[in-house]
Amino acid sequence: MTDNEVNQSMGDLFPTLGPEDPVVAGIAHDRSEAQITLRRIPDHPGVCASVFTSLADAGINVDMIVQAAASTGTADVSFTASEGQIREVERALDEQKEALGYESYDIDTEVGKIALVGVGMKTHSGIAALFFRALSEHNINVLMISTSEIRISAMVPLKDLDDAVRAVHTAFSLDAAQVEAVVYGGTGR
Repeated sequence: MTDNEVNQSMGDLFPTLGPEDPVVAGIAHDRSEAQITLRRIPDHPGVCASVFTSLADAGINVDMIVQAAASTGTADVSFTASEGQIREVERALDEQKEALGYESYDIDTEVGKIALVGVGMKTHSGIAALFFRALSEHNINVLMISTSEIRISAMVPLKDLDDAVRAVHTAFSLDAAQVEAVVYGGTGR
């Protein structure tokens, strides 16, 4: 699909939007996060609570969290934290390895986060499809996904982050050349 076809898709999905109620307000990105994956952690109630309590007790702020359960009674749990807190993450995980019961952990600092934000996303279908299609068409692999009613976040390889931002920006018609400014009159006071 060409950029023009992607832009046309945006118009087809959201034909009645005006400047007062944008579906997508903007795109954010972050180069300073790391992805941490705990491998083969026991898959039973309370384990994730223990993991994230240990991290909280160490003062570590966690952003995205994904769990993938295996049929072996274990799971892999991935989360993101600030790259600046990696030493604290390692220390907390190492100190709690026996209590948490994980086999190993990986830390990847060559990741970046792109987030699409907008209040109108919760009432319009097709947002996720367009977001992931834009990344796919630029051959950008998604490593991790997190969503809420007003946000879609994806971790991508750091080397692809700038291309991801441009691709999603274009797909949602947020390019500077395409955005019309709305000016409201007033006294300026």
